[in-house]
Amino acid sequence: MSIPKICGIETEYGIHVRGSDVSAVVASSMLVNGYGLDTDGVRTWDFQDESPDIDARSGQRPEADFPVVETLMANTILTNGARYYVDHAHPEYSSPECATPLEAVLYDRAGEEVVRRSMIRANTLLDDGVELIAHKNNSDGKGNSYGCHENYLVNRNVPFGRLAQSVMAHFVSRQIFCGAGKVGVEAQREGEPWVPFQISQRADFFEEEIGLETTIRRPIVNTRDEPHCDAERWRRLHVIAGDANMSEVATYLKMGTTALVLGLIEDKQFPMNLVLEDPVTSIRKISHDPSLQQTVTCEGGKLLTALNMQIALYEACKDWFESIDNDPTGGCGHDVLERWGQVLHDLQNLDPRLSKTVDWWAKLQVVQGMQERHQLPDGDLRLRAVDLQYHDMRSSKCLAQKVGLETLVSPDAVDHAVHHAPRSTRAYFRGECISRWPQQVVSANWDSLVFDVGQPQLQRVSMPDPMKGTFSHVSELLSRVGTIDELLAELGSEAVEPYEQDPGW
Repeated sequence: MSIPKICGIETEYGIHVRGSDVSAVVASSMLVNGYGLDTDGVRTWDFQDESPDIDARSGQRPEADFPVVETLMANTILTNGARYYVDHAHPEYSSPECATPLEAVLYDRAGEEVVRRSMIRANTLLDDGVELIAHKNNSDGKGNSYGCHENYLVNRNVPFGRLAQSVMAHFVSRQIFCGAGKVGVEAQREGEPWVPFQISQRADFFEEEIGLETTIRRPIVNTRDEPHCDAERWRRLHVIAGDANMSEVATYLKMGTTALVLGLIEDKQFPMNLVLEDPVTSIRKISHDPSLQQTVTCEGGKLLTALNMQIALYEACKDWFESIDNDPTGGCGHDVLERWGQVLHDLQNLDPRLSKTVDWWAKLQVVQGMQERHQLPDGDLRLRAVDLQYHDMRSSKCLAQKVGLETLVSPDAVDHAVHHAPRSTRAYFRGECISRWPQQVVSANWDSLVFDVGQPQLQRVSMPDPMKGTFSHVSELLSRVGTIDELLAELGSEAVEPYEQDPGW
């Protein structure tokens, strides 16, 4: 049976410092630390239960290639329940857990605002003529890619093999409405034609169908089995095959359609004629054809375009959704289906309305307009600069803010989300504790908080259920306690565990 699709977005931002040779790592630290100076967030992430080497197919794989986790890098857990930190050479904002696709859009936008405010603060500390600039994109134009990852709560009873085989077609084809667009080609294969513009920023960088790593040999379906919740009931599907969107509608559709497809798979209603013969080649071919005419081969030899696949998925989800009682998207299902159907119709007709909803289409109009006005050749550096400027986090420079993209959340709602966690998930409890008792929250991660109450041992509160710790679940409790001691006493021994202090804290 399909379950609520608690979800979230992790976004790595591109960063550079103009007028200085400061490294990306140092610049990222300046960004995160600059924001942290103005917040009451907690500075220590609890790495104890991190397990990125557990493969959903085969268990622990210590030999897998992962970048070394830098536990001393700048790291802040914000009052809105998000994590804001340095992930190697990039600042990353990991949104709090959200109960609906629309909520995911809101907290993704809050992440943009956090980065923007960080940038403004960091730049006040730099010398004249030096400027730190962040971009919400996925490629530096030099063959390096950084991710925008999604996470979805999935029923543990679904065999991972079936989940991976089924969701593959969606990950390969959904780029036609949630690709961010890119001038040129990176990681070009031998014999592969160069194209002046493509649909996705990330498609060139996928090398495997299914795998555990995320920075090398990137797989379309990631097998990391690190649920951050009760592992006997749920898994967290960690999705790395997606672009960072500037369009709120594109983000909404990316999250909403994927949540519906996962529900379809959980209920064993997925149309199994959508199994691709060569997903890695298919994702590239689709990305390289903005005309949307490119066909790819499914098992059995059937040729389909990405539009064909998306229409089949849309129709299957629509039929399934009409037969169920509980909406796994938290009440957004009807709207997601309506918008999904509309964008597919617009893509079929290459309707100009796409400029308001689809990033790659909006960017293509800007790129083509500049190319025609200035008679520029394909791949000209000025076109690549326009591509980058579409994602610029400086409000005065960001082209995405100037092309008329449709918005779904208000500026006031975004400003509130910068400081306050969603009420619909356990993020509410995390955010409220950090807001009220920042000096006594020693560390935090997604499924626990560690408190210092002045005793020899720290006290850990576990939160294994993402759907508990919500406003409706704990607001009355929080309203009647004034101290950590009172809170822990109310929670009782079943929820509170003694916790050995790490000497490094």
